[in-house]
Amino acid sequence: MLRIFFFFVLLLHGLIHLMGFAKAFKYAEVSQLTGSFTKTAGLFWLGAALLITVSAVLFFLKNEVWWMVAVPAVLLSQILIFGQWRDAKFGTVANALALIGIVLAYGQWSFNSMVNKELAAFLPKEMPAATVLTRDMLTPLPPVVQKWLERSGVVGKPVVHTAHIRQRGDMLTKPGGNRMPFEAEQWNTVHQPGFIWRTTMQAAPGIAVVGRDKYVGGRGNMLIKLLALVPIADAKGPETDQGSLLRTLAEICWMPGAALRDYIRWEQPDSLSAKATMTHGGITASGIFRFDISGDMVSFEARRYYDRKDGPTLENWLVTNTGFGEFEGIRMPVKSAVTWKLAGGDFTWLQLEIVGVEYNGW
Repeated sequence: MLRIFFFFVLLLHGLIHLMGFAKAFKYAEVSQLTGSFTKTAGLFWLGAALLITVSAVLFFLKNEVWWMVAVPAVLLSQILIFGQWRDAKFGTVANALALIGIVLAYGQWSFNSMVNKELAAFLPKEMPAATVLTRDMLTPLPPVVQKWLERSGVVGKPVVHTAHIRQRGDMLTKPGGNRMPFEAEQWNTVHQPGFIWRTTMQAAPGIAVVGRDKYVGGRGNMLIKLLALVPIADAKGPETDQGSLLRTLAEICWMPGAALRDYIRWEQPDSLSAKATMTHGGITASGIFRFDISGDMVSFEARRYYDRKDGPTLENWLVTNTGFGEFEGIRMPVKSAVTWKLAGGDFTWLQLEIVGVEYNGW
């Protein structure tokens, strides 16, 4: 609703500028404008009308660079309004609204540009030669992990090197808070384990929070900005690195073939669980995967750092898979809940659904 309102404000504001053009060239009697208008001034009013209208159309089409057109449009418009202040002063309100939209759009554009640059450096320029994952490759793994991989359907499929994963769900930032719906995209590489995750969350009607989480080159970083402008969090350091490595390990459920990589060591404590230890970037992290009797991965639990005002503390972190589906012939968890097992009670902060996966391409 706010988007439609803003579009019509821009469009109407642009059309009103045609009044100055019409008066200057005597195309119509414009009684609302009592000042004198030269033909040169009329052309400037026409230019402002065209620029504002184009920016409105680009905004409606969700072109993220609409604000680049709107900046000179608003500047020109306001200069013209100052010249006809007595009759045109209320146009300043429309320009002020447009300026708010420009600032917000710039923040989103700047944030997306940052993430796109990171992706360009992170993603491989070309894929390795295609190879097929065979049943013989599973032999070194514990039986329960072999059963999971066979259940996942990776045998006979191309080895996965990269994944593009689309998600949606809702999250809490603190116990007892309001859930924020979100949509997200994630890009993973398997040969060198890592990911970049980009999300937009709705904190309230018209108020968006953007986030980028990543694990690249053995280092993690979670960046969150209100309205894509105001930093809320910029987590980094050893505890964040460990947490990002654990996330990378937990999410092999969406790229099951990653279980074969030499940076993961497997042990089987019982018939329905496997302990995985991942070492990368000078950091080691471990967790327990649990499976049902059919071979589906039903949970992952590990010790992960939980942020507190007085400093992070190690807590139990649980991922529970509640639904399964298939993408590109691979069976995987598609609905999950993520819970902190805290002394004061469980805090399920994330409900997640996978809505799309593409392997070995973007």
